[in-house]
Amino acid sequence: MRLAEINLVVPKDRVGVLIGPDGGVKKRIETELQVDIAIDSSVGSVKIVEKSGAGAINILKAKEVVTAIAHGFSPEKSFKLFDEDRIIDVIDLRQIFGRNESQTSRIKGRIIGREGKSRRLIEEALGVSVSVYGHTVSLIGGFETAGIAREALQMLIDGKQHASVFKFLRVKQAELKKKSKTELWQKPV
Repeated sequence: MRLAEINLVVPKDRVGVLIGPDGGVKKRIETELQVDIAIDSSVGSVKIVEKSGAGAINILKAKEVVTAIAHGFSPEKSFKLFDEDRIIDVIDLRQIFGRNESQTSRIKGRIIGREGKSRRLIEEALGVSVSVYGHTVSLIGGFETAGIAREALQMLIDGKQHASVFKFLRVKQAELKKKSKTELWQKPV
């Protein structure tokens, strides 16, 4: 049986975060997901190999955790991806604006907001985590909440007013609360 392997590249300034103090972050990913991780810190290359019997889902989850750290999330926030109901979604602003650094910088500012208000409101309304790092905007959340957060981020990228985005978030937050209450009543005992 051939073991699955995934190769990725992590920015050099994030390699230390991926390794962690005394190798603790790397060790935790390896232990939790039953994978082996080899890191070449000189170029930022990362090889993830499943251990025998670990399963394909584990290697994909390990890739998600490494990707989250590479895109600016703390290890603690990245570890939320151990949960099978959590996903990471990465928006590459270069795919939207090309290499126009001033446009990319302006949009990153809109997403973060004054004193971090926009990002904080998205995170609090939906229970997601948002990272603005380099030329990407990334989020970690549940399938449904990540989709809503992406929609809110896309509204900001498209130039919608912050007030419209915040109203959208309040409506979606209320819908999610109503849905969760309905689901509680419908669960069989």
